[in-house]
Amino acid sequence: MSLAGDDRVWFNTPMSLEYSVISIGTLSHNRLWGEQAPVRTAHATTTAVFVDNRIILVDPSLPGPVLAARFNERTGKMLSDVTDVFCTTLRQAHRRGLADMPKANWWASIDELQWYRDYLTDLIDSHGRAGSEDALEAEADLKLLQRVRPAPRDFGPAAQVYPLAGPTPGTTGLLLTPATSTILIASDAAITSAHVLRGQVWEGCNDMHAALDTLSDLLEVADMIIPGHDNLMTVSRQWL
Repeated sequence: MSLAGDDRVWFNTPMSLEYSVISIGTLSHNRLWGEQAPVRTAHATTTAVFVDNRIILVDPSLPGPVLAARFNERTGKMLSDVTDVFCTTLRQAHRRGLADMPKANWWASIDELQWYRDYLTDLIDSHGRAGSEDALEAEADLKLLQRVRPAPRDFGPAAQVYPLAGPTPGTTGLLLTPATSTILIASDAAITSAHVLRGQVWEGCNDMHAALDTLSDLLEVADMIIPGHDNLMTVSRQWL
């Protein structure tokens, strides 16, 4: 199976595991390209995971109508077919399309939920008055998060929730383990393939030291990585 130039990868295994990159993300500005300020709208890489009878959409970053079109293009299915949505982080760039799957179960790590709820509450309090635009947006986000549940340990024997310390207090990936390889949906712990190749982490990390340790760990664990804002990449053991 060749991966070169292909962002669509399917695995058929005895555990009925398949996955496909739905949309390749990008950064608002990439310092490796010399960009020091936002020049585009950031969005995260979105991945669909099919395990047993579940369709799990990881990081629904694009706006609903765009996401629905891309999802259909990549899978032949509709957003209404999604059974579970897993947010590796609750940063907005990773969840713009969340509300467009109201019938699905919504998941994020319990640490991420607590951190983001506290962040939004502090944001509302800091404005000091009801009705400000930022406060109203934060209140809407808090209401939305009421439906997000603490993620389970796994979504089946071949799809395990995997803590990724550093980018935010509760960033959590998804480790896929078909019979012959391991694939880690790595969120912002591996921001782009170029950052990984340079041993660098996202400059916006909540804890830089923890993020560097996490990057080292995921390079040992994964044969392939789906970065938070880039296409799938293969890990070379020569890097270790």
